[in-house]
Amino acid sequence: MMKRYLVLFCSLLIAVLFGLYSWHQYWQTQQTVSEHAVSETAAKRASKQIGTSLISKEHTFESVLPNRPVRLPQDFNFHQGFEHEWWHYFANVSDEHGQQYGIQWSYFRLANEARDANGWLSPQLYLAYVVISSNNEVWREQRIARGGIGQAGLELKPFKMWIDNWNWRAPGTTPLPGALNVATDTFSLSLKNNLSGPFLLPGQQGYQKKHDSLSLASYSLQAPFLQVKGVLNLGVNSQPIQVTGNAWLSKEWGNNLLPNAKQGWDKLFVKLDSKTTLLVNRYRYFQQEPYLFGAIVQDSGTTIALSADEIDLVPVASENRREIPLQWVVNIPKYNIHLVTTAVNRDLWSSFLIPYWEGPIITDGSHKVTGFMQITGDGT
Repeated sequence: MMKRYLVLFCSLLIAVLFGLYSWHQYWQTQQTVSEHAVSETAAKRASKQIGTSLISKEHTFESVLPNRPVRLPQDFNFHQGFEHEWWHYFANVSDEHGQQYGIQWSYFRLANEARDANGWLSPQLYLAYVVISSNNEVWREQRIARGGIGQAGLELKPFKMWIDNWNWRAPGTTPLPGALNVATDTFSLSLKNNLSGPFLLPGQQGYQKKHDSLSLASYSLQAPFLQVKGVLNLGVNSQPIQVTGNAWLSKEWGNNLLPNAKQGWDKLFVKLDSKTTLLVNRYRYFQQEPYLFGAIVQDSGTTIALSADEIDLVPVASENRREIPLQWVVNIPKYNIHLVTTAVNRDLWSSFLIPYWEGPIITDGSHKVTGFMQITGDGT
């Protein structure tokens, strides 16, 4: 009985901490928009009245600047000086009978102060999500942990990132080659991942702008060419399912990155062939023009950056309940790419603490292939 009450107490405490963090995030977004409409004096007055109760003056977040290139392997580590940091992993796999599955795993570090501390003084909060989907079924779960007490963390020598009993492990100082292991009360997975292409640093050596006029940017690194094999268990008494396929892994960090009422994004990842992947990103902002960019990357490391005037991205059909576009037309005439993308399983909106739609897609047109899509916000 005492154990049950302790678990309930810890859950309530984490909910309170996340509530405070969410209010801090909302305020920061409001401030970002307001700074373009009010004087500097008014913005400072608003900061003093509201922000000082949530952000210590002694611990401000670091700035995301273009003159700081991403460095490997050290930047696989956490960056406690920035507000947000996350990993995203997508895999398209199939079993021996040809049944296809989509696998999504995300790991977030969220901070309400730019510092680190041990024990209950830690300002870090950690989230992890896993979703497995077939054409008509979905298995999903999330984990929440606070920092400072060993419940979640990251080590580089050798590489290990974990939250509770979920982990990504690798024998070296980088996550690849490495294994993702997730176990819940009702399903589990164990996937080995090997690089079949290089790590990539998008934008300017990992510095990626997200708007032309707003001061929004992040650091990121990507591994778009992974070969995957492993085992899925999709029920308490189910038989293990051996799967193989390909995957994509990315890491991003910076400030003011979470989706909210004032900003969101649409991302498409399409594997054009075994050696080429297309990435299309559209970032949406309140009362601002969307920021559109993309890239064509090859397993040799060659990257072709795509500007907004080279990409025609049009939503075609929406999921009725949330008005989320689940079908898109993507035209890149310069490179003879003409696609219509369609969601494999439409029921992949996940109402996690950071909610979004994410799942596998298929394409028609110039390339009949597979990929992944991620959409946050209302998709407008």
